[in-house]
Amino acid sequence: MHSIHLAVLMTSHNRRARTLAALRALEDRRGLPAHATLGVHLVDTGSTDGTPEAVRLLHPAVEVMSVGPDVPRNQALRIASRNSRSGGGGGGSLSGRPGGPSHRWTHQLWLDDGVELFPDALAVLLGAADAVGAGAVVVGAVRDPDGATVYSGRRGRSLTLVEPGGEGPEPCDTYDGRVVLLSRAVHDLVGDPDKVFRHRMGDYDHGFRARRAGVPAFVAPSPVGVCAGGPDVPGSLEPGIGVREALRRVTSGTELPPRQWWVYCLRHTWPWAPVLMVSPYARTAARATLGRWRA
Repeated sequence: MHSIHLAVLMTSHNRRARTLAALRALEDRRGLPAHATLGVHLVDTGSTDGTPEAVRLLHPAVEVMSVGPDVPRNQALRIASRNSRSGGGGGGSLSGRPGGPSHRWTHQLWLDDGVELFPDALAVLLGAADAVGAGAVVVGAVRDPDGATVYSGRRGRSLTLVEPGGEGPEPCDTYDGRVVLLSRAVHDLVGDPDKVFRHRMGDYDHGFRARRAGVPAFVAPSPVGVCAGGPDVPGSLEPGIGVREALRRVTSGTELPPRQWWVYCLRHTWPWAPVLMVSPYARTAARATLGRWRA
């Protein structure tokens, strides 16, 4: 049996309770093969609520790097990936030294700090990886507190959410980046999320780039965690705001900044890119206008 060395990549920003809950859930893993070890690489983007200090105190084996608050989530994930490559990224007990030993990792796991993994999550993900082969991406579906799937693989032009199949891994075209397992072979071929995308779209772009490179993606057969606070809701959807404010929010760095959205459309939606480029902004303006009229 070949050894598995898992490099877990996480980012955090002012969500101390959720980050600590995610790390506790990661510690409470069940069914992990005896030949599997892990190391955690966390990049904190300027938290002022004591997140990095609390992680160092309560989870001393986690490798924590603090960067400025101007570093976007996508870039922080790239830094965590770089740290895993420079430090090995294997691991063992989470009470060991930060980052794990210096041996090479065999897999990376993107783990959003808002996701609390189920105890059998790693076993489910690695089991699915065995089933589909080392040349594929495995995506973990995440539920909200009410049990509905909110993050998973995506399929088709409309990016329909893919539900876990139950009996085996379900194919998908791309994926939300909350829980994603990549083998080293896949990472060597596809790389990290593209730095052109700062917050959103980087995970979808990564999935489509993987597909173009001949790398299939699958959703693990059962959900792997819960998003404790529920899914993130774009600020542009807030009821009652005016058109100008709604457009300011939708074009902000955390939603759909026009330059990044245009790059995404050009790469993955041609020849419909010009239409799709303007459609979310037009819908946002129309929604805000209608909301004001109804109010």
